[in-house]
Amino acid sequence: PRPAEPRMTLKRLRAKYDNGERISVVTAYDYPSAVHVDSAGIDVALVGDSAAMVVHGHDTTLPITLDEMLSHCKAVSRGASRPLLVGDLPFGSYEQSTAQAIEAATRMLKEGGMDAVKLEGGSPSRVKTAKALVDSGIA
Repeated sequence: PRPAEPRMTLKRLRAKYDNGERISVVTAYDYPSAVHVDSAGIDVALVGDSAAMVVHGHDTTLPITLDEMLSHCKAVSRGASRPLLVGDLPFGSYEQSTAQAIEAATRMLKEGGMDAVKLEGGSPSRVKTAKALVDSGIA
């Protein structure tokens, strides 16, 4: 086992980037995979909505709910103490309004143990949502 290291932060990731160091990112969906990610010294662990397909057997990511994602996030946060933990906001949990996005993202941090969230899309409405999340103190 690797010696305990402090949790990766956005500031430490930026320093690695600025120094030209490689940044490792791996997807984890459960406690056992999170333990392996942690022991491998991975910088960022993404709890992806692809769990809908990989774990739950769906054809797309659309069916996974926020509550199901929170279950995966909780398991990963219990198994990984070193990497920055990023929770993927599932479809339907942030598209209706910035208030909906803030509520879902807050749950990812508070209930799921995530350090940051990921949402998809580059439309003006998604940019507005991302800014609202940052303004709310969510990475």
